[in-house]
Amino acid sequence: METVILAVVIAVVVLVALGGLVVGSRRRKPLPAPPKTPDITAPPAEPHVGDEAETPRDEPRRTIEEVDLPGGPAVAVEEPPVEEAPVEEAPAIEIPEPTAGRLVRLRARLSRSQNALGKGLLTLLSREHLDEETWEEIEDTLLTADVGVQPTQELVEGLRERVKVLGTRTPEELRGLLREELLKLVGTDVDRTVKTEPEDRKPGIVMVVGVNGTGKTTTTGKLARVLVADGRTVVLGAADTFRAAAADQLQTWGERVGAYTVRGPEAGDPASVAFDAVKEGKEMGVDVVLIDTAGRLHTKTGLMDELGKVKRVVEKHAPLDEVLLVLDATTGQNGLVQARVFAEVVDITGIVLTKLDGTAKGGIVVAVQRELGVPVKLVGLGEGADDLAPFEPEAFVDALIGD
Repeated sequence: METVILAVVIAVVVLVALGGLVVGSRRRKPLPAPPKTPDITAPPAEPHVGDEAETPRDEPRRTIEEVDLPGGPAVAVEEPPVEEAPVEEAPAIEIPEPTAGRLVRLRARLSRSQNALGKGLLTLLSREHLDEETWEEIEDTLLTADVGVQPTQELVEGLRERVKVLGTRTPEELRGLLREELLKLVGTDVDRTVKTEPEDRKPGIVMVVGVNGTGKTTTTGKLARVLVADGRTVVLGAADTFRAAAADQLQTWGERVGAYTVRGPEAGDPASVAFDAVKEGKEMGVDVVLIDTAGRLHTKTGLMDELGKVKRVVEKHAPLDEVLLVLDATTGQNGLVQARVFAEVVDITGIVLTKLDGTAKGGIVVAVQRELGVPVKLVGLGEGADDLAPFEPEAFVDALIGD
């Protein structure tokens, strides 16, 4: 029994020893080497903008003219013509029509709107019996034509006396009688020349004033045409710096007749522009400087004061020869209010009546002269460039009473 147990123990010891040898041999076995990373060759870099694909080689090259194109001989390539910048041509200088007798030539246009006054008076005076009611109708006709109260009374009194002395009244006699009395009211012994030629210096200085909407800037441009037509040289001063495009409008008028325009920045100092215009006119040796002022409302005291400033600044060069007030003839009695206020600020020397060919009443000529004590010197009879005419009393009255 002991022998059996001893054999079993020996067998166990042998098995344990063999197991240790096996484990030791496994631990001593080296691990396999990790795989090597393969060598990767980078692709050739792509050329960047401006890089050559390869080194340029020196070799002869042919032009496009030397290359034979299929189907025919080489075609010469023509370069497109170089366009030259357009040259701006100066506007053609216009020659205005003469001013002498211009109102006579425009008489038909004037008479179309004014005949109501003359024909109405002639019809009333042709009645067989001129009673008080008829004379009242005559007064109403004159007042409706904007003649004014005082001038109307004077005209009616003169007509009463002349009719009483005349006795019989033929149409020709009545027309002659009415013509004489109207001429007395309008005035034939007044100097209506626009003063532009001072004896002791050059240039003559004319300032144009007026309310917005009366056609003041247009009238200034037309007056430049009148002066050029009479052989004068002109510089225009665009002192209306408050109204957009006023300077452009005036410059356009000037370019048509070759007159130079002095202008300043928009909303700039109008007195400065007026001062520079007179200075420029002196240096250029022109005959006349026309200054267009802003068309300010007569109710704005501050703006009216500024108009007075323009006058004072201009007179640092020389006294003004003319201050022309532009009035819209269609405004009637309201125009007299405007005239009165302007006369308080600057010394008005003459009146320009525009739109006298429209719905205006001819009597405004008499009324405004009485109000200001200065004559009407120019009248506008249309929208044409040469429709501004020197005022001629005889032609005006003839247009009133018709043929």
